[in-house]
Amino acid sequence: MNDFHKWENWSPWAKLDPTMTQTYDGSAAGVGAGYAWKGNSKAGQGRMTITDGAPDRLIRIDLEFLKPIKATNLTEFAFAQEGGGTKVTWTMTGRNGFVGKLLLNLDKMVGKDFKKGLASMKGVVERPPTAA
Repeated sequence: MNDFHKWENWSPWAKLDPTMTQTYDGSAAGVGAGYAWKGNSKAGQGRMTITDGAPDRLIRIDLEFLKPIKATNLTEFAFAQEGGGTKVTWTMTGRNGFVGKLLLNLDKMVGKDFKKGLASMKGVVERPPTAA
């Protein structure tokens, strides 16, 4: 989760634009890792930087959308042991001005994508390892 290079395996947005440009900077993984993308109108353009993390508990990401609409958000993945597995809670928060509130309903916009991404993440994590 804290390695942007591996997000393509589960991210609901990774396949929106097969020609999307992706760049990585900073740390290879964990705090300081950065990822930027520039794609079609569906993928948009933006940047993410991991700003905080605690192994097996939390990943905090500064998320900046540049296109189609500028916005800055805080995204968190929280992990908690539950039963025989791990419960993952994925949140995104940010501040919108009046116009942003009129135009953006983040729950409506990304809620289904979060569910799709969490289901994909579960599939990747639970998939048996392949032989090298």
